[in-house]
Amino acid sequence: MNTNLAYLFLVFIIYSFIGYICEIICSSFAQRKLVNRGFLCGPYCPIYGVGSLFILFTLLRFKNDPVIVFILGAIITSALEYLTSFILEKIFHNKWWDYSNYVGNINGRICLQNTLLFGLGSIAIVYVAQPFIEEFLSKISLLTTNIIAICIGIIFIIDCIYSFIVAYNLRNRIIICEELKQQKIAKIPGMLEQLIKERVANFKLYPKRLLDAFPNLKNANYKEFKLMKVVREKNKGKSKNKKTKKN
Repeated sequence: MNTNLAYLFLVFIIYSFIGYICEIICSSFAQRKLVNRGFLCGPYCPIYGVGSLFILFTLLRFKNDPVIVFILGAIITSALEYLTSFILEKIFHNKWWDYSNYVGNINGRICLQNTLLFGLGSIAIVYVAQPFIEEFLSKISLLTTNIIAICIGIIFIIDCIYSFIVAYNLRNRIIICEELKQQKIAKIPGMLEQLIKERVANFKLYPKRLLDAFPNLKNANYKEFKLMKVVREKNKGKSKNKKTKKN
């Protein structure tokens, strides 16, 4: 396998895009509406790109044994999904996906259904997708490959920075939701307004897309998000009235 960094990055992006399409189809079907699934704004899910590279680097040597490819592929990708879920939960104080109602789940982070699908996906990558991608990329010159990789890389980095800012805003809201649930500060006069003013009002980027893409986050904190929205609109109304009086 070609180990040129530009080549590997393009492979990563291609599989991230394929994963994004798969997520769009599955999520839209489940929610019965079109959903822009994914942590980033662009049409790619990096976890699929990372998982595909892991599969390619570890399983191409077993290409002559589809059973090994299936089993190891299922284990590797499931472990990656579990680790990603764990890290996101620790950073953002909530589960981005939950398979607790699925058969054979482990802590709601992975489930038997996805593990089997990941195994089949590993077969598809090794025997179908990768040969096609390699043939396609081999027709592009090294200079062109580098230029394309740099251009996409710049866009990808900007997207990551922006998306992490939005996710950080969401993290603050979720932390406040936890405080509302644990301390019931919403019942203390003026406390909620002060909390919103100090820790949420200054954030301009509202994470609507992330909440739409990961409805579990919204559903788990629905009442608290609604309270924050009411208070924020109230504060905005006060600010507008002050400006009107000054004018």
